Amino acid sequence: MITQQERNRLLSLGPDLLCLWNANTTTPRDRKELLRTLIDEVIVKVDRDAFAAHLTLRWKGGALTEIDLALPRSRPAPIRTDEDTVALLRRLAAHYPDPVIAGVLNRQGRTTAYGYRFDRNRVGNLRRQWKIPAFHETSRSDGDLVTVRQAAIALSVAPSTIHRLLNDGVIAGEQLTPGAPWRIRLTDELKVRFRAEADDGFLPMREAMRAFGVSRQTVLQRVKRGELEAVHVMRGKQKGLRIKVLAPQPSLFLPTA
Repeated sequence: MITQQERNRLLSLGPDLLCLWNANTTTPRDRKELLRTLIDEVIVKVDRDAFAAHLTLRWKGGALTEIDLALPRSRPAPIRTDEDTVALLRRLAAHYPDPVIAGVLNRQGRTTAYGYRFDRNRVGNLRRQWKIPAFHETSRSDGDLVTVRQAAIALSVAPSTIHRLLNDGVIAGEQLTPGAPWRIRLTDELKVRFRAEADDGFLPMREAMRAFGVSRQTVLQRVKRGELEAVHVMRGKQKGLRIKVLAPQPSLFLPTA
């Protein structure tokens, strides 16, 4: 049994303990040591689905304190443009200005991270976000890469003629991705293939087909592979594609392995 004096002394420790806890001289480490002295056990139950936790504190002497805490929710993943679109942008930016890139991305059905159609500003913002340099046109000694329209102007033909010759494989072009503009290397060799009139030995396609005894597609394949010479006549009745046929070439159209 404790005396009344001892009991009174113990009861007086409560206010003293609160003063000690709040004192400026009490460090966080002191408070931890104080809690270890007063608390006998801590029981934690976590409800992850509810993002909550329930704590049971058992104090020295057997008293219990129940505490409910809200747990921080995990942050949602940041909304970002998909990696495939960013990779394509990186390729296109080396060859096209932002408005052209926006058209390519829209034709492929791509959208921004928030589902918007691309325009010049959105392409520019995405480039800067990923530190992708803007397009700067440069000249090359082997000929500049130009659009179909630019090639048509330089060669004095209609853009539809350039498209047709591209489809036939008569002139070479490149397209970085579906929906991107065709680009043509405007070399001196290409320019001389567009003439006011054809030299001797150049025949219209139908006559060349009869001369070789093969289909139009076969003739075009040989032109594409560089085995037959072709020019495009731009004026007069002979206007159109001409194939050079000088002498019989029986080995040219033998089946290939």
